[in-house]
Amino acid sequence: MKYATRILVYPEGDTQEIEWELRFHQVVDVSGRPLRLPVASERMLAYRVFRVSNEETRNEHVTRYHLEQLYPDDLAAYAERG
Repeated sequence: MKYATRILVYPEGDTQEIEWELRFHQVVDVSGRPLRLPVASERMLAYRVFRVSNEETRNEHVTRYHLEQLYPDDLAAYAERG
């Protein structure tokens, strides 16, 4: 039996294990939960998955989701227009 482990890797190097899968280029909140688009405001802390790496050992499959921070200018493309 293989164990599946999913890990967020923040820009600062911190890591956090999560239980759900993410996709490349997906926008997530500070906890790694996918954000529903469009976002209500561009003035929030959000990240985008910019790299997904996989490592497989005898007993474990590790997926790492590397995040990059989105700044207000970047997040404006995902914000509601109103």
